[in-house]
Amino acid sequence: MRPNRRLIVPLALATTSSQASIVVLAPILVEVSRAFDTSISAVGQARAVLAFTAVAATIAIARLIDRLGVRPLLLFGATASLVGAGLTAASPNLPLFFAAQIPAGLGVACLLSAGFAGVGAYFEESDAAWGIGYVVGMQSLAWIIGNPIVGFLTESVSWRLAYAVPAVVSLGAFVTCLLMLPREGRAGAVHDRSARRGLGAVLRDASARRWTLSELLAYGAWTGELTFAGAFYIQTYGVSESTVGILLSIPSLAFLLLSPRVAGVTDRFGLKPVIVVGGVGMGALILLAFTFTPSVPFTVALICLVAVFAALRLNGSSTLGLGQLPHQPGSMMAARTASAQLGYVVGAVAGGAVLAVGGFGLLGLILFAGLLISTVVVWGVTDPLEEALSSARDTAEREAVPQFTVPD
Repeated sequence: MRPNRRLIVPLALATTSSQASIVVLAPILVEVSRAFDTSISAVGQARAVLAFTAVAATIAIARLIDRLGVRPLLLFGATASLVGAGLTAASPNLPLFFAAQIPAGLGVACLLSAGFAGVGAYFEESDAAWGIGYVVGMQSLAWIIGNPIVGFLTESVSWRLAYAVPAVVSLGAFVTCLLMLPREGRAGAVHDRSARRGLGAVLRDASARRWTLSELLAYGAWTGELTFAGAFYIQTYGVSESTVGILLSIPSLAFLLLSPRVAGVTDRFGLKPVIVVGGVGMGALILLAFTFTPSVPFTVALICLVAVFAALRLNGSSTLGLGQLPHQPGSMMAARTASAQLGYVVGAVAGGAVLAVGGFGLLGLILFAGLLISTVVVWGVTDPLEEALSSARDTAEREAVPQFTVPD
């Protein structure tokens, strides 16, 4: 039992809402391409539009979040996401479908940045890993519950009605933030006035900059798998949209179950080793899943293992990032949002291009390379907690050495 545990509800719903706005595209990708008489790779660029908007919005959000607080940005983000879902569902053609991703991307920027920054604002440093575990893990509910509903609505009614799912989650995030979230952060929370520099403060710090680059590479690679996973099942195995929704939800359950337990793993082995193992494991298994396809159960099992390694990497990395600039959680988590969403842009655009040229086998190889490079970069990031523990151990060893004095 943790203090302020009820505050997990609005923070987790906020990040789940942002995730629902993103993942809704996966089960409906084929159906939307048919409706607008275009290719799957072309429709997949809608995620790039959403992500690019989120990156642009995050530049402003990074300068505001530590000054305005978490709650106002979460309320604004939930409203923008609700508007984006409605406009997307009503889009009569592909250009307007793309345009509707702009308010959705603005909502994602606010909800993700403020949702993660809320852990630093409302929880003690000793509880940060615990809070991150739930805020990260609960996002998978968008896949576990949302995607099967999206697939069912798409197949039985219309892909347009499927956007009721992100709309409902956004509304839930708005209500819980309004009713449950305090206007102020925890007592004793300190915010450096230099946080007004936003992303500039992050980029000027060498360790924080390396962490941000690692996140960009990792999210770019993971996006290639997430964006085209639904189309992979349909084209490789000939399954229906409703079945795809179910298949995509199964690995997310593994992600959800493991995420709250990653804090114990990092306490034992350290943040960076866990992040590295998670990243390398993700890449190797994605490559195998996209190149060796004997059956649906085999592929689902591999993607479940990808989700397990992803839980290790995402939770460990988010906790490591939160510790880079401890007095600027808003700026640091805005950098996380920017790198993740820019990764979505790169992943969606490059993934679509690679898929059109070389198919899923080449895509898997590129994604593996991206995750491998990300693990190399993250190894150079400073772990403040490990440094503090190392300093404490050195002090204890010095104090344990007997001191001898020479008599006069």
